[in-house]
Amino acid sequence: MPTSKTHSRHVVGDDDFTDLLPETRRALAHRISVAQRDARLPGVVAGVLRDGEPLWWGARSMVDGHVPTTDVQFRIGSITKTFVAVLVLRLRDEGLLRLSDRLGEHVPDVGPGAGELTVRQLLSHTSGLSAEPPGPWWERTDGSLRPELADLLQDPPLRHESGRVFHYSNVGFGLLGALVERLRGDDWYTVLHREVLSPLGMRRTSALPEAPHAGGWAVHPWADVILAEPLQQTGRMAPAGQLWSTVDDLLRWAGFLAAGDDRVLSAATLAEMREPQAPGEDGYGLGLALNRTGTLALAGHTGSMPGFLAALWIAPEERLGAVVLTNTTSAANFSVSDLAADLVGIVAEREPDFPEPWRPLSSCDPAVLALTGPWYWGPTACGLRLVGENELELVQLAAPRERVSLLRPADGEAWDGDTWTVTGGYWHGETMRVVRSADMAAEAGREAGISHLDMGTFVLTREPYPLDGPTPGAVDPAGWRAEKW
Repeated sequence: MPTSKTHSRHVVGDDDFTDLLPETRRALAHRISVAQRDARLPGVVAGVLRDGEPLWWGARSMVDGHVPTTDVQFRIGSITKTFVAVLVLRLRDEGLLRLSDRLGEHVPDVGPGAGELTVRQLLSHTSGLSAEPPGPWWERTDGSLRPELADLLQDPPLRHESGRVFHYSNVGFGLLGALVERLRGDDWYTVLHREVLSPLGMRRTSALPEAPHAGGWAVHPWADVILAEPLQQTGRMAPAGQLWSTVDDLLRWAGFLAAGDDRVLSAATLAEMREPQAPGEDGYGLGLALNRTGTLALAGHTGSMPGFLAALWIAPEERLGAVVLTNTTSAANFSVSDLAADLVGIVAEREPDFPEPWRPLSSCDPAVLALTGPWYWGPTACGLRLVGENELELVQLAAPRERVSLLRPADGEAWDGDTWTVTGGYWHGETMRVVRSADMAAEAGREAGISHLDMGTFVLTREPYPLDGPTPGAVDPAGWRAEKW
C-alpha cells in the first residue's frame, strides 16, 4: 500500500481503533456471501481500506478450484479508464496539453469528425461519440480487426452534438490512449507501467493475465450451469477496458485516487477529476464516475468484460474505499457497483472515523486575522474563519454550520495579501479582493483600513447595509428603522 501518515484519530485515550470490530467484519463477510449465493457468482473477492491502508478482505468461490485471494488477478474492464485519465491529467499538469485542446491538435490522423473533440469532452463522455466502434462486438473479437484509429469511428462518428449531453463512449477512451502514445512516444501501457504502476508499487496490474488469475465465466440465466468466456486482446480499444488487476493493487489505486501521490498526480488534480463535468445517473468527472448512496459521496468506476465484473469506489470525506472483483459476465438482480458501495457504507455506518484533534495554528499573519469575523452581503450574515496558514473559510451564518467556500492566496509570484481565489460554493473560481479606504494612513499597516470585500463584484461589509458604506445602488438614507404596520 502507499505510504501514509499515522493518524492520531485512531487512538483515543488508551484505545486503538485501527482494526475493524468483529461485528463489522462479520457484516462485510455476510454481505459478499449473500451476493455470491443470490447472484450465482462463480467467484467474488473484495477489500475495504481506510486512510490508504487495507482494513478487511473476503472472498467466496466454488469455481476455478480455489477461493480467490487478494493476489489473484481479475479483468477490471472500464476501471482501466481511471488509469488512462490519470495519464492524460499528468500530461496536462506538465503543460503538454490543455483540457480545452482539440484532439486533432495532437493526433492529426484521428479521422474525420473526431479531430474537433476536446480532451475534456473525451474524459467526461460529453464528446457525442458513439458508444462502441464499428464491426463485431469488440470485447469478444481480436483487436487486430481495428488496426487504425479511423477503424474506431462509426460513420458518422457522433451520436450527439459535442458538449451537449452525457453519452458513455468506449471509443473516446480508445482515442485518449492514442493521445497518450503520441505525446509520450510509447505504447500507452508501457507509459502506464513506467509512470504510474511502478511508482505506486502495483506489481500485479497488467495488460495481459498473469498467474494466478481467475477464469471468466458466463452463468446460464435459467440454469445453474456455466460457460467459459474467451479472452481477447482488444488492440486500439485496450485503453477502454483491457487491464487485469488484483484487490491488493486496486486498494493501492483507491488510496491513491483519494489522497494523491506527488510522484504520480497531486491531490489537487485528483480532486479536480472528482468535480462533476457531465450529468448522468449520478454524474461523471474527468475519467471518474460519481455516485451517491445515502450520505456518502463516492467516486471511482465500475468495469465489465466478458466473464468479469468489477467496481471500485472511494468516499474521500470518510477516507474509505472498497473494491469488488467477480468472474461472471452478468447476473440478474445484481449490481457490482451497489455491492462495493454497500461495503463502504457498512464501515461508515458502524465505525465512523475519528476526526483529527483540534490544534491551534503554528503561525498567524495579523493582516489575515483582521479579515476574520462577521461580514454582510446586504442583510445576509456571513463569517470568515482562519482555518490554515493563509486559508480562510467563508460560511453563511443563517445556514447550518457548513463550509461554503475556501479562500486561498491568488496564484502569482508576488502575492499582495489582498487578492484571494475562491474554491467551492457560489463563488467557486472567482476572485475576492480586499478593498481598503482611500484615506487609510500609510503607517496603519495591512490589518487596518479595510473598507469592504469584493467577492466577484458582490460587496461584503462589516455591517448590514451601512449608510456610509460602499453598497452598490446606495442605501435608503433613513437607514434601518422600526415600523408599525
